[in-house]
Amino acid sequence: MATRTDAPTRREQILKEAARLFAERGFHGVGVDEIGAAVGISGPGLYRHFPGKDAMLAELLVGISGQLLTGGKRRAAEADGDAEALLDSLIEGHIDFALDDRPLITLHDRELDRLRDSDRKLVRQLQRQYVELWVEVVREVYPGLHESTARSAVHSVFGLLNSTPHLGRPGSLPGRGATAELLHRMARGAFAAVGS
Repeated sequence: MATRTDAPTRREQILKEAARLFAERGFHGVGVDEIGAAVGISGPGLYRHFPGKDAMLAELLVGISGQLLTGGKRRAAEADGDAEALLDSLIEGHIDFALDDRPLITLHDRELDRLRDSDRKLVRQLQRQYVELWVEVVREVYPGLHESTARSAVHSVFGLLNSTPHLGRPGSLPGRGATAELLHRMARGAFAAVGS
């Protein structure tokens, strides 16, 4: 999700590889030695950056939930009250996440229950705020929409966009731009279907 262009820090490299490995083989199927090898350090060397695998998992899942919410709030501020533009911007931001951070979607689906209660509650809290931001915008674009219907539509669109890990391997997609455009049209079509 990061839009920075500078080189990732060692910590970011570790998290990226941990997410990939956890998504491929499951949290318990990956050891610290494997994560370390993927970034060119010894397994015990990881402990200079994280107290353990649990901390990596928490940072990945809490982190992405926080990034989505922060990005959504930033987009809302930039939209300057234009609900249509904001809805398109929110969809684009979520598509960027869904295409660029596919392992995190898999990780969330499979491993959220492995987090400590406090971390899991924080993830859920951040996600609820993100959903409510979308619900507000959808209801501005479609004023007659009941709040519960808008919330269901937002969750459905998230399901659509977050299906990217099931679209095939990255090289098998028609290209990032074409896939992003298709997902955007489908998301807007889903909202239009409930808003008509």
